[in-house]
Amino acid sequence: MLISIASGKGGTGKTTLALLLAVAHSQLTLIDCDVEEPNCHLFLQPKWQGPGQDITIMVPRIDSDRCNGCGSCSAVCLFSAVAISGKSALLFDELCHSCGGCLLACQHNAICEEQKIIGTLMTGAAAAQPGIHLVNGTLKVGTPSAVPLIRRMKQESSQLTGDILLDCPPGTSCSMVTAVKNSDFCILVTEPTPFGKHDLELAMNITHLLQIPTGVVINKSDAAGDENIEAFCTSRQIPVLAKIPHSLSFARQYAAGCIPADFQNIAATIWQQLKAERSARA
Repeated sequence: MLISIASGKGGTGKTTLALLLAVAHSQLTLIDCDVEEPNCHLFLQPKWQGPGQDITIMVPRIDSDRCNGCGSCSAVCLFSAVAISGKSALLFDELCHSCGGCLLACQHNAICEEQKIIGTLMTGAAAAQPGIHLVNGTLKVGTPSAVPLIRRMKQESSQLTGDILLDCPPGTSCSMVTAVKNSDFCILVTEPTPFGKHDLELAMNITHLLQIPTGVVINKSDAAGDENIEAFCTSRQIPVLAKIPHSLSFARQYAAGCIPADFQNIAATIWQQLKAERSARA
């Protein structure tokens, strides 16, 4: 079962929940898709398998000696990554989506492609929690889009058996959509605040468009604020799977790099509901 853990904003507790679920299951693969700031490895302390694999994309390069500035490449580019200046074309790497359209459009053989490193992929077994396999991606500083790296991480894990957890990027950008896409179930983590409710609705809209079964976990649960979140979930016919209470002890353990054992009963309850969902779909 491929389970994604996402939210409409950062800091709601996606990684916290992913770690709790991983430890409660004890035999699964955890993919840290938050490649701009991966941190699951800080808690799981994996023994990496080798130095890591460089992930590359193909980017165009323009031969100024052959380019006559005809504009065919610029006309076909949907992302304004190629501009014409005088009798030559200029390429803006940060806007390029590696579609290869400019290469096909050029009739003067003035464009070729070369590999560009965008990040590193590493895998390893968690030393702190035996049985958990971690797939970790780190986006290279200055790379504008995390989508190719996240897509490659999911491809690398497509042959794995057993349950897979995806710790997704925050927000509702292309990175989050890429990570959540094709999940069997998505857990949205939220906080019982007006901002939490607003961003939860944005994330729900994404899973609705992708037709992914969805459940909600309320983190930093507060009786005074939970009602609004629960009423909203009821209106969207989406279940609240669990609540993680606001706890100073939890925060202290988490800040020290520990996965609190006091909340494993909550994670176990969520797994039971996920198993029921899988049985219902079988």
